[in-house]
Amino acid sequence: MENLIAKLLRDFEDGFVNRRQLIQNLALAATAAGASRAYAQNPANAAAPAPSAPAHSPAFKTVELDHISYQVKDYRVTRDFYADLMGMDVVNDNGRNQCELRFGNSMVIARNRRMPGADTAPAAPAPSANARPAPTSLVDHIAYRVYNWDTDQVREELLRRGLAKDSTRPDTGGGPNYSSFHVNDPDGFNLQISGWAGPNDSVNKKK
Repeated sequence: MENLIAKLLRDFEDGFVNRRQLIQNLALAATAAGASRAYAQNPANAAAPAPSAPAHSPAFKTVELDHISYQVKDYRVTRDFYADLMGMDVVNDNGRNQCELRFGNSMVIARNRRMPGADTAPAAPAPSANARPAPTSLVDHIAYRVYNWDTDQVREELLRRGLAKDSTRPDTGGGPNYSSFHVNDPDGFNLQISGWAGPNDSVNKKK
């Protein structure tokens, strides 16, 4: 427990997590420690077999949802729905075709869906008999934020797994010290892996 807290504090001091994330992670660590003590003190659990360790360590540790990107028929309808029902905060609304809906440390991006070369959103197709209407909207990508981000190490891991090319560049358009990579998952979905780049990260050194 002490080692985990020390690591969380180091990450905060090095700029990998902000104050809110530090508090959340400390709270999760305390909850997990309390559950472990309760389990150990319960005689009924004394004979329970220890869980088997994973075969190998995962490449990254996901800490939270970064954002979901929706392509929709009319972004204003989506904007008003999530703002009114879910209390999300509307930011960066360009008044034409896109806005962001913030909640906690995550957000939804709502943008009008466009056909290639078209200036307007496509019309909804007519439903066939005894069938659901064809979808007119989609989730074009989902971004997950990972723990202890290092742009170069993430790129090397993606290269090792054949998920990136040597020329792959990080996406740094999400704000100061933000870095991410887009890859395809096994089902072809656009997966964005993101994190907060510390002061010594390569994306900051090149600025």
